[in-house]
Amino acid sequence: MIGSLKGKLISRRPDNVIIEVGGIGYQINIPLNILSNLPEEGKDVFLHIYTHVREDAIQLYGFTSEDEKKIFITLLGITGIGPKMALNILSGILYDDFLHAIETEDVALLCRIPGLGKKTVHRLILELREKLPSSQGIKNRVFEDTLSALINLGYKKSIAQEYLERAYKKGYKDIESLLKEALKYLTGNISEEDK
Repeated sequence: MIGSLKGKLISRRPDNVIIEVGGIGYQINIPLNILSNLPEEGKDVFLHIYTHVREDAIQLYGFTSEDEKKIFITLLGITGIGPKMALNILSGILYDDFLHAIETEDVALLCRIPGLGKKTVHRLILELREKLPSSQGIKNRVFEDTLSALINLGYKKSIAQEYLERAYKKGYKDIESLLKEALKYLTGNISEEDK
């Protein structure tokens, strides 16, 4: 069972990437919305992996955060949802928006995801409401962990918090990308139009 992969990004397509590790190229299916978080081809990348084994195939599914992987695995536990549909769901909506939609029972938003009808959405909400973490709890944990890292690097809490909020509002949701973006502000390596 492969739990994670770190290697060179050889190619990237809308639905999968190939990562070379020790001379072997692994094809990994990914949600469409994490494509922008991945580095350029030829650079190193790290993905959390879910290994799906069938009689006729072994498929790898990759995620930039452990939380995305957990949601994917949770989705697989829902009757009628296989890996392709789970990946489709995570491709069609941002992670935080998905958690919020389940919490608030936003049927209309979830029905906009291609392949999801009202019946499936109601089943998702019913079965996932108690299994998924609170969207606010995830934000708080990621935010606090990143803030702690910045403080440990020697930045004042109030200043680090301000720039971290800016990065979060721009759509950076995981620790690594939040940290990189906040550091751009803190070190002054960001252009005026990005501010």
